[in-house]
This record gives sequence, structure tokens and C-alpha cells, in this order.
Amino acid sequence: MITLDRIFSVCYIVTCMGVKERRTKILLSLFLIAGVDFSAVTLNEIIQKVFDLTLNQKTRGTLSALIKEGSIEKTETDNSYKITEKGFNELCLEFSFFRYLNNTWDGKWRIISYEIPENKREIRDRLRREMQGWGLGPWHRSFWLTPHPVIDTLKDLVSQKEEEKYVQAFEGVPVYGDRDILIEKVWNKADLDRSYRELFKKWHGILSTGDEKSDKLKKIVSEYIVLLRQDPGLPKELMGESWIGFEGWNIFREIKSILLG
Repeated sequence: MITLDRIFSVCYIVTCMGVKERRTKILLSLFLIAGVDFSAVTLNEIIQKVFDLTLNQKTRGTLSALIKEGSIEKTETDNSYKITEKGFNELCLEFSFFRYLNNTWDGKWRIISYEIPENKREIRDRLRREMQGWGLGPWHRSFWLTPHPVIDTLKDLVSQKEEEKYVQAFEGVPVYGDRDILIEKVWNKADLDRSYRELFKKWHGILSTGDEKSDKLKKIVSEYIVLLRQDPGLPKELMGESWIGFEGWNIFREIKSILLG
């Protein structure tokens, strides 16, 4: 059976590996640089360096595929692209923190339950990898909670596959109970708060060096990505307007503007 320790261990390994998949890198670079207005971004040498991208044949092929699918759009400027709503929604399945920077929460909770036998480890691990960015938190044994609208994505993921028989999903609104206690229990809000404070210290250290601006931004982004992988992306209705994660987003925007200026 799935154990929480094993799940958290695997998630930590994936987090530390960073973003390696070219498609995700492109979407991530366009959103982090443009922000919630989805403005166009030129994939110049600095942006390529920051996000470990090279405009080689494979990258151009991925860009073409994303354009064809409607996930990004190409502008008239050479090597300038912007993410679309479709591309943004795809990115939110990898980085759930982004969703409620640009959308309003519908007030619904999603509960997903899956308990897959040990002899089906390959299926279990595949499902876990696919769901890693959905903002799921362990509520009770084999029950996972998220405010993100992922049920349709879950159906597409498991429909007509072997894992479908192991999965149950529910959707609804809370009617009783202390919300703050629930959030702390499921997502360890206090630990996440400390992680953001540590991130700010790292950012300060990076900015204090004599490195080139592009090198500083690359390190800033790399550190941020690690924490964004951990942040479940709970909306302001649950975390409050002053939540440190939202402050972190605003600080990143300021740093980005300075280093790209």
C-alpha cells in the first residue's frame, strides 16, 4: 500500500531535480517573466540562460507543437511568445500555486482516494507523478484534499486504464469544522511559512553577491521553483490576503524587474 513517508520522499527527490522537461520549461519561463497578464516574452539569451533553454531544433519543435495546440502564441517579434489560457491551465497542473493568482476559487473541495496494492507499484508511481502538482494534501489514510478543479483532469488521466478501479473522487463544500486547523493539519502551513522566510534569506544572499544580473536571476528562479513545487497553491479565501506566499510572488516580480532592467 501507499505510505505517506514514501510519497513525501519521492516528491522531495523530484523537487530537488528541478524542471527538466522542455515543454514545462517553456510554459514556466513565459509565465514567470510575463506574469498574470500573459504579455509577450522574447526568448533572448538572458531568458534562455535563466531557464536552461537553447533555441535548437528540439526546442523549436516544442514551440511549434505548443503553438499548434493553442498553449502559446507567437508574436510578430522574432522569438517572442506568450502563454495562453490553455497553456496556463496546463502549467497549473505542474505548479498549483499559479492558479489562484489569476482565477477565483469556486469554494469547492475535491477529495481523491486511491489505494493501490504494492504489486501494482508501477501504476501507483505513475499516478502519483501525474498528480504531484495538484495541490493535494493528506487528509486521512488514502484520502487527499485539494481546492483545485482537478476532477476532469483525473477522469482523463485514469479513464479506461487499470488504475481507474482504484480511484474514487468527491467534490463538495464544507459545512462544519475549523478551517484553519484543517489547513495546518493537511498542508502544514506553519512549515510552509518558514520555508518562504528561508527563501527570502537565500534571495537576499544571492542579490548581495557580485554576480552578473543574469546569473543572479537564474539562481533566484531556481530557488523559487523548488518552493513552488511544495506550495499547494491554496487561494486567498483560505490563506488570507497577507499570506507570505503571495508576498513572495510580489517580491519575485520586483526582483525580476530589477535584474531584467
